[in-house]
Amino acid sequence: MENNYFLKVKDYLLELDFQIKLEDSRDCVFVVDKESLGITNLVIGCTDPLLIMEQYLMDLPQLTVEICQSLLQKNRDIIHGAFVLDETGQKLIFRDTLQMARLDLHEIEASLNSLALLLSEYSDQLIQFSKN
Repeated sequence: MENNYFLKVKDYLLELDFQIKLEDSRDCVFVVDKESLGITNLVIGCTDPLLIMEQYLMDLPQLTVEICQSLLQKNRDIIHGAFVLDETGQKLIFRDTLQMARLDLHEIEASLNSLALLLSEYSDQLIQFSKN
């Protein structure tokens, strides 16, 4: 069944004109780009029961209360997905999870568009965070 999910996700990514930079059918993982949306090295894992998307955004070695507050407030506006920190608390990542059993083209497209919109609307703020 997982291999069927892998092929289904691959078909969706190709239909949405994403460039597949890496695919590992054994681990059910893709790394994809779509420069026109500002998306590079987006990691997609598609193991039942979840599809997980993670886009590394930046390092935040000087995490402040103001940055945390801004990120959490922005999370409220994000349609799909959210800002998260990795286990070190220093890498800012966009992450979204979808249920594999109900996944369709429109749902994955909505998540990817949410990331693209976030990157276009919030890029100036992210650049400011990187300067701290």
